[in-house]
Amino acid sequence: MPEPPKSVQLSVDGRTIEAPADSLLIEACKSVGIEVPSFCYYPGLSLQAACRMCLVEIEKTPKLQTACTVIVQPGMVVRTATPQVHDARKAMLEFLLTNHPLDCPVCDKGGECELQDMVFRYGAAESRFLEEKEHQPEQKFSPVVYFDYPRCILCFRCVRVCDEGMDVKALGVGQRGVRSTILPNRPDGTLECEECGMCIDICPVGALTSDAYRYKTRPWEMEFVGTPCAHCGDGCKTTLNVRNNEILRGNNRDKTGINGEFLCLKGRYAFDYVHHPERLRRPLLRRAARLEEATWDEALDFVARRLKELAGDPGRIGFLGSNRTTNEENYLLQRFARTVVGTNNVDHHRTADYAALVAALAGDATRYAASGDLARAQAVLLVGNDPTHNHPLLAWNIRAGVRLWGTRLYAVNARDIKLRRQATRFVQVPAGQEAAAVETLLGSAGNLPAEVQKALGELRAALEKESGVIVVFGAELYGGAVARLVEFGNRLPGHTRYIALGDYSNSRGAADLGVLPHLLPGYAPVANADARRRWEQLWNASLPALAGLNARQMFEPGRLRGLYVVGANPIKTFGRANTREALGAPELLVVHELFLTETAQLADVVLPVAAAYEKEGTFTNTCGELQRLRRALDPVDVRTDFDILRLLSHALEKPIPLRTPEAALEEIRREVSGYQVSLATLLTGEAARTAPVDGRLPKEAVATPAGLVFSSDDSLFTSGTLGRFSRVLDSVHERKLPRSQL
Repeated sequence: MPEPPKSVQLSVDGRTIEAPADSLLIEACKSVGIEVPSFCYYPGLSLQAACRMCLVEIEKTPKLQTACTVIVQPGMVVRTATPQVHDARKAMLEFLLTNHPLDCPVCDKGGECELQDMVFRYGAAESRFLEEKEHQPEQKFSPVVYFDYPRCILCFRCVRVCDEGMDVKALGVGQRGVRSTILPNRPDGTLECEECGMCIDICPVGALTSDAYRYKTRPWEMEFVGTPCAHCGDGCKTTLNVRNNEILRGNNRDKTGINGEFLCLKGRYAFDYVHHPERLRRPLLRRAARLEEATWDEALDFVARRLKELAGDPGRIGFLGSNRTTNEENYLLQRFARTVVGTNNVDHHRTADYAALVAALAGDATRYAASGDLARAQAVLLVGNDPTHNHPLLAWNIRAGVRLWGTRLYAVNARDIKLRRQATRFVQVPAGQEAAAVETLLGSAGNLPAEVQKALGELRAALEKESGVIVVFGAELYGGAVARLVEFGNRLPGHTRYIALGDYSNSRGAADLGVLPHLLPGYAPVANADARRRWEQLWNASLPALAGLNARQMFEPGRLRGLYVVGANPIKTFGRANTREALGAPELLVVHELFLTETAQLADVVLPVAAAYEKEGTFTNTCGELQRLRRALDPVDVRTDFDILRLLSHALEKPIPLRTPEAALEEIRREVSGYQVSLATLLTGEAARTAPVDGRLPKEAVATPAGLVFSSDDSLFTSGTLGRFSRVLDSVHERKLPRSQL
């Protein structure tokens, strides 16, 4: 049989256009800039054809047709702007306005309402209907979602995105006819869901509104800043709506960025930690056993003086970095430690073993997968992790792939995760036995229960029939287990690609930029003389030749005299006791922080720093996609980690010549393996793919000790320290529910 055509030609309003075969007419028109209005249609969701706004004339068809349900055909002749089409759309608007409250002056959707736009365009100002207007009070579906029944036009977008996109099914339709209404899933009229707010942004009118934004301002009074989310490692772009140096709303209605329209609860609402009343605004200096406010000059002079006093023994000074600070700040921190202080004692909370993956791929840059690849993959193998909670964008993409492209999901997990519903095969293994499961996939006999080994054998047989699998794995696999997983993946047919799942907004960037005791930026080994010499020539400084202490070793008694903590809270993260002794009893403890965390309370000096939304730089998400961080707010009385480290390098008389994050990024793009990306791509707000390719990693680089790589296992409603200072995250009752109920 002949293959069907890949594209077809048709005529729209006298123009000959070409569209992919089997595409919808509404999308074909949109692709060439011909607008066909609609309320109920939404790309990626099932077709509803309820609003009738997309009616068009099709030659040789007796009636007007809905463009959202018509498949393009060769030679089709379409007219979208005839008097008959105009009158039909105007009549539909007139019908929709029959019971609509017309409260645009107080509606939060004013200025952004699709119904308002269409009425303005088609002029349905007068109505032949004299129905009495419906008046009902607003309903509070949840702490973040409000519903105004009279405004609802029953497009059912909210129901479909919650059902199909989120796989939550928290919204439905009740009653019949003109009394039809959107209903939440709890008997008391409230929601129990993931609180993502997708239903609000997808609503074309003001029926569903946000508690964080309602009755506060108008869209034309705000500035819009697109920047990566500051929470999990997915790197979703969130558009922050700012007025008077305050963030009032977060969304992504322009559908740009790697996440398209998707945002979870944290990306949409958890910006509010920035404005928390407990934010530190003044440096704190310990005087007479108490932390007291000090000036910036006093605080920085104290830190510089104490570091000089300890400089004679640099091997006993340690630096603990962050997986939330920018790439430029991470790069500067490890450079400060190595060239200004003279130590390789630099580490951070590693939430994925990226170094082990780089080593296992041995320089093959084509083996890294991007987040969007999951939405169209033929097959995905997930080992460990719970993407629904830890990586909601990746979970959204996997569900989209299964629903729209027939992606087959194979999962190996110790927990009964939500994505089990989409899995073609799911194998539940005993807790902590994910590495043993990988050995079983490779054919090694292990000590797993017989039924688990059998299930893994069947899963392996199914994977061997796939091609182009994307392998995704969590912190359960580290060191040699990652190499074994890559060995298995590379045996599969086609070109297997990989994603390592790290927790926070810049976990990948911290590893890539060398916040590790044994690896320089780009995963160049400290022990490799040639690699070390290259960085010495660039930085014009000698570097220690031996690997430094890792994070766990730094906390051992007597190891360190000084501990410098940037954007981390090891007391909580590493489960240490709330004492200086638990951190190794350092003589000097310096902390960069936004809040007075458990670690900050023990410090000799606390330096208040700018939040992610208050500074410039870049983040690298867990898939290696580099994005520009844009400043949405002017920082008040605080400084960036970058500026603090730069000023201290001058005070210590070993100045680092990088004056701005832009200068640091230029050096990173020029010198760090895998970061030779397009600056134009970053400046236009797109994500640039990075791919570290250093294949020279010695065995010790992947012999990761137990306890160094671990996930904080945050849920959709927690985000480490930042989550504790978000009013919205703290307000949703789902935060206290077990995951099995979500």
